[in-house]
Amino acid sequence: MIHFVGAGPGAPDLITLRGKSYLEQADVIIYAGSLVNPALLEYAKEGCQVYNSATMTLDEVIEVMDAAEKDGKTTVRLHTGDPAIYGAIREQIDRLDALGYEHDVTPGVSSAFGTAAALQAEYTLPNVSQSVIFTRMEGRTPMPPKQSIEEFAAHHATMVIFLSAGMLDTLSAQLIAGGYEPETPAALVYKATWPDQKVVRGTVAELAEMGAENNITKTALTVVGWCLGNDYELSRLYADDFSTEFRKAKHS
Repeated sequence: MIHFVGAGPGAPDLITLRGKSYLEQADVIIYAGSLVNPALLEYAKEGCQVYNSATMTLDEVIEVMDAAEKDGKTTVRLHTGDPAIYGAIREQIDRLDALGYEHDVTPGVSSAFGTAAALQAEYTLPNVSQSVIFTRMEGRTPMPPKQSIEEFAAHHATMVIFLSAGMLDTLSAQLIAGGYEPETPAALVYKATWPDQKVVRGTVAELAEMGAENNITKTALTVVGWCLGNDYELSRLYADDFSTEFRKAKHS
């Protein structure tokens, strides 16, 4: 069996109980060494074989899994955050299906939510934003049609932007070109939930300056939107004139 496990955003105690249990049982662990906190490997049992996929190709990862399956071993493929977001798990799963091997996926806490926790922010404030866009800048991996930063910015939803801390000048320009006002609140969160976490707040127009002044060029998420501002409406769910299945309104 191959278990794909979300490692969480960084802090080793933010892995799920299921994920931790699989790590403790694993005979083989293949972890994304460029982003996964190596402290998580302390959960591995004695004798577990550990591989750092940062130095491996897809073929080499599959070869390790294939050898483990043929030896009757259990493998954990440990991905940063939640494997569903920029995890490159589909290509691995398809290869495993072709080989006839069983696999499953254990979700993890995405760095997008580790970032929200670091900011103590709510991405979906009433009458501000009820939608969240997870995206990235175009780099060596091109963006599909109609999924550019400018096109997403036109929605004025909360945006959580991955893999783009090294292109903040361009990101700022594209956000403004797409419709965000220059004074729209923005934040950079470096290594959310890690011991060396850094939170920097400013505006969309100041993103490049924020990154340069704090030496943030990678391993950071950018959050953009008025969810980081101070104006919003209270939730109707807890209003005293609002009835729900569980509570009657106190007055109309």
